Amino acid sequence: MSRFLLGINYWPRRSAMYMWQQFDLDEIGEDMARIKALGLDIVRFFLMWEAFQPEPNAMDAGALRHFDAVMDIIAGTGLQAMPTLFCGHMSGVNWLPSWTLEPQTSQGRFRTISRGAVIDRSIGDFYANPELLKAQVLFARRVGERVREHPALFAWDLGNEFSNLREPVRPQDAADWSLRLSNTLFEVSGGRVTGGMHGEDLERDRNIRPSSIARPWAFPTMHGYSVYSSFARDRLDTNVVPFLCQLQASFSGSAVLFSELGNPQCPPGNSRVDGFACLDEIEMALYGRGAIDRLHARGALGAFWWCWADYDLALAHTPPFDRAPHELRFGIVRSDGSAKPVAQMLSQFAAEARDVVDKPPSIAGEAEHYAGLPLSIEREYREYCDTHA
Repeated sequence: MSRFLLGINYWPRRSAMYMWQQFDLDEIGEDMARIKALGLDIVRFFLMWEAFQPEPNAMDAGALRHFDAVMDIIAGTGLQAMPTLFCGHMSGVNWLPSWTLEPQTSQGRFRTISRGAVIDRSIGDFYANPELLKAQVLFARRVGERVREHPALFAWDLGNEFSNLREPVRPQDAADWSLRLSNTLFEVSGGRVTGGMHGEDLERDRNIRPSSIARPWAFPTMHGYSVYSSFARDRLDTNVVPFLCQLQASFSGSAVLFSELGNPQCPPGNSRVDGFACLDEIEMALYGRGAIDRLHARGALGAFWWCWADYDLALAHTPPFDRAPHELRFGIVRSDGSAKPVAQMLSQFAAEARDVVDKPPSIAGEAEHYAGLPLSIEREYREYCDTHA
């Protein structure tokens, strides 16, 4: 039996998505030591595409050295790492190098920020455009070769909710992209690969099929939040996360690592933030315990909380927080660094050292699910809740 893994998604509280420009290894080291002391296993962190690959045929030497330092400090604290490449989409913004963008003006669902400015252009077809694929292969090779046999490397992640950057034209394009980059990373680093899929990839037909995109992965992943899910019964619904996990397992045919769960915390005196329902600190700990308990019971490989820290309020007027203030308060530690009840909950769960249980039978068929959207997922969830009260 393998142990049920607990992890954390990481940005520093003082710099958030500006981590690589405002690199502070002392802060990162202190955070890693605290994460290890909680008993967690894995840190998922994010390689901002523009910081690492400012030109299609060139990697930034300083960013690569910073990456080396982060991997070494994670290893030194006895943790493992899941570096997430081509980032990409993060907290409601698409952060991208200018050379990845389409030449024509376009406005998508999310802001594009490039070179510190909002750009009215979207990313090109990074799944199928030969030049963009070539650049991604270069990125994967240059990063992957630096950590071959590195003791901290748990797995690579091919992107954070990459369908929010752009949807593929065909499911086969996504599958080919996944295979090419997975093979590259395995060749140069020997490391396992997965990809950051999320609930909307199951709620809508985004031309992504778990059965094909996840085929070269060591395990599929999923992200999900009760307050973001259209079918959730309420903001405290602890069935949303295990349901999404079981759908992904049903379609991919493999046990799933749930690499993002959590919810936004309410600001003092408020029951909503930025239009979203939110939870107070006590509710968050209870919700997290319930959701992770259910994930474990339904055969998940592990659960990673989003995220490590509430961000310093000095960042409130910078993207993404200027338009998404709810993103400021997802952490297990407050912006002053003090621990919340959810941190204690995760530490207590880690101390139980549970083993993974067998993956249960399929709860839905992939072809029928996507053909029946949006009604199919609502029906499947009602049936799931009838079975798992």
